[in-house]
Amino acid sequence: MQRTKKRGCGRNCGISIPYFNFGACPNPKQNSSMYTKRNYDFWMTFNWSRRPFFIALLYALPITALSHFTGIDFSLPWQPISVLGIAVAFYLGFKNNSSYDRTWEARKIWGGIVNNSRTFGAALNSFIQTRDKTEDLKIRQRLIYRHIAWLTALRYQLRLSRDWEHKEDRVKGLYSPTICEEYFNNMDKEVMNLISEEEFELYKPKANIATQIMATQSRELQALHDLGYFDGFRHVEFHRLIAEFYADQGRSERIKNFPFPRQYASVALWNTLVFAALLPWGLLSVFTEDTDAWHIWLTVPFSGLITWVFFLMEKIGDYSENPFEGTYNDVPITSISRAIEIDLREMLGETEVPKPIAAVDGFLM
Repeated sequence: MQRTKKRGCGRNCGISIPYFNFGACPNPKQNSSMYTKRNYDFWMTFNWSRRPFFIALLYALPITALSHFTGIDFSLPWQPISVLGIAVAFYLGFKNNSSYDRTWEARKIWGGIVNNSRTFGAALNSFIQTRDKTEDLKIRQRLIYRHIAWLTALRYQLRLSRDWEHKEDRVKGLYSPTICEEYFNNMDKEVMNLISEEEFELYKPKANIATQIMATQSRELQALHDLGYFDGFRHVEFHRLIAEFYADQGRSERIKNFPFPRQYASVALWNTLVFAALLPWGLLSVFTEDTDAWHIWLTVPFSGLITWVFFLMEKIGDYSENPFEGTYNDVPITSISRAIEIDLREMLGETEVPKPIAAVDGFLM
């Protein structure tokens, strides 16, 4: 973790405010969660999805060779297979559309967190105004740094693995840059750099640390209202923002903890497998209609190509279902959290703030 000079966060809390390396893993290329370049390179896409292509080639080759060298017609009518392919394509379209909705909803949720966080920071600067400017600044710092701690705890919790996610890819680093499993172990030290150690000790036994941090924020706002730092109207506005933060956290947890219905995901996979299994038998009937005997060998590359296209569509939907698992096309919640941190700390008048997280090799955390 990179550090700058220490800054107090409030009334005797003794916290140092660092430049964060959010959730750093040993290999930074395995931390990315959103691709930022205009287009994926073809070979990058093919490398990610090449397995069905080669399996289809190996499957179609003996079928084609057996038909060619024995002269026995093993072909199946193409028309019913093509109808099956159309049905599978429609179903994959439905699955991909539903998966995209989950990703886009997650991005809108975190867009709401950005907007509400800025409003919260601006409200603290405007509403907490007394004659003791030094004390006012300490209070604003403490509340803003606790809000950053809430963001930190929330994004760590959202990056934990679930049984239906691509856990094996995360552990082995296969196919795509991923968040490593040691990621969660860094949360304690990051949160303790934002709130006091005594306060953090109160959260450690709790099941949901982010929820408890926001609850403490609510209690302190109530205490400040009771001490006369702001009136009842402004207190209501603060608690409206607390309610919005809880709502956004709940929406994020709903997407994280409730998977894309497995019956839809499973049927998409099995339908694609059935179509791929029948495909070379149907293509034989297409390419044996021509008088040129060598045309039958086109069954092999076309089987591989068509199978690859269908499985590529299926895999895109599969990897879009879980927008917080830390793979290629997820919501870059670490980058968003850093942007919020920068905005809030600049509202406090700080000039030494961390830089925005930059994309590495086209991937943004």
